[in-house]
Amino acid sequence: MTNPLPPEPTTATTSAAGRKPVISRDDVIAAAIKLLGPHRSVSSLSLREVAREAGIAPNSFYRQFRDMDELAVALIDLAGSSLRQIIGEARQRARTNRSVVRGSVEAFMAQLSRDDRLLHILLREGTVGSDAFKQAVDRQLNFFEEELQGDLMRLAAANQTRLFEPALTAKAITRLVFAMGATAMDLPPERLPELAEQLIVMVRIILTGTRALASNPQALQADLASLNA
Repeated sequence: MTNPLPPEPTTATTSAAGRKPVISRDDVIAAAIKLLGPHRSVSSLSLREVAREAGIAPNSFYRQFRDMDELAVALIDLAGSSLRQIIGEARQRARTNRSVVRGSVEAFMAQLSRDDRLLHILLREGTVGSDAFKQAVDRQLNFFEEELQGDLMRLAAANQTRLFEPALTAKAITRLVFAMGATAMDLPPERLPELAEQLIVMVRIILTGTRALASNPQALQADLASLNA
């Protein structure tokens, strides 16, 4: 049986050969992020490439991650938590339905304009990554939906309005925003303000529809019946 690996300190030291004999989990994640970009997927990274960027021997990678899939999931989780904090702060600053929508969309598009590599991970891995990566992205989107649902319900209560299927409303908005974000990654920067305005209108259409259905749920049943006729 091999001896267990010794615990590693959080501060890396550099060997005479230029490699760091010990390294933290955050160091490996930071090295991977440096290699990513709007046209570079997590799934395209190699272990040796990440190790070289981190300044460690390839075998040292396994002190922090079981394999590249585990590193990719960690990156996706980090991307989700980082963006949720940014969007959540934008919603907290808003006071009305109109400003919540605009503030959230503008915060999202601002991160995209800044070439946020973590945001690119979320947008890209949900469509081109492995099943494990897609599941990790979906889990992060579920977190977004839960938080948005809570905010929408609080706003509706404050405005004395109702929502039809709040969970589905939050899911529709979240999936729309991320789908449009994936499209925006391939657009020139000057097109982003136009896309943001379109996205704001789309989100408001969803909110208008959910309030209308809450006031008249029979309308949905009538529409469904007409489609099945």
